[in-house]
Amino acid sequence: MILPIVGYGDPVLRKVGTAITPDYPNLKETIANMYETMYNAYGVGLAAPQVGLPIRIFVIDTTPFSDDEDLPADEQKDLKGFKRTFINAKIVKEEGEEWSFNEGCLSIPDVREDVYRKPTVTIEYCEEDFVMKTEVFDGLIARVIQHEYDHIEGVLFTDKISSLKKRLIQKKLKNITEGKTFQEYRMKFAAAKKGR
Repeated sequence: MILPIVGYGDPVLRKVGTAITPDYPNLKETIANMYETMYNAYGVGLAAPQVGLPIRIFVIDTTPFSDDEDLPADEQKDLKGFKRTFINAKIVKEEGEEWSFNEGCLSIPDVREDVYRKPTVTIEYCEEDFVMKTEVFDGLIARVIQHEYDHIEGVLFTDKISSLKKRLIQKKLKNITEGKTFQEYRMKFAAAKKGR
């Protein structure tokens, strides 16, 4: 089922997600709905808070990035078919020299800004089997993980840009909060009574 995506300004986007257990109600359905919602919105990642759930789950499928011919062939190969569910994730380490990439977010439509992040991330997480694993990722996969991980920590990519850039996008953010934006996917807004 395609869920409405929560827009900027909704308090759920600022909550630190709660860890879940294997008996979380309708877990498989929740994860399936998150993937379906992400694909419907042409996203590469989606965190539970973005669909109104303050829990520590995010899903990623970086396949759309694999068509980017500006990327090295080995990174294109890594991106193709990289689909993963992260439950109760914890970033253990971020390393390397920060690099800039123009990020966007399904909860903040029509806003894109350059964000600096470290290129390599070590993360502990469970997949749907709830077996804890630790893995190291780099490049765009690491960036998508960091972006989605921020969501379960109550952080948005707009928190990572300069104060000048924040001032320049204030009106856009206010419009999103008030539901004065249109997307091809359903959204739910903090100040609006009805979602789209």
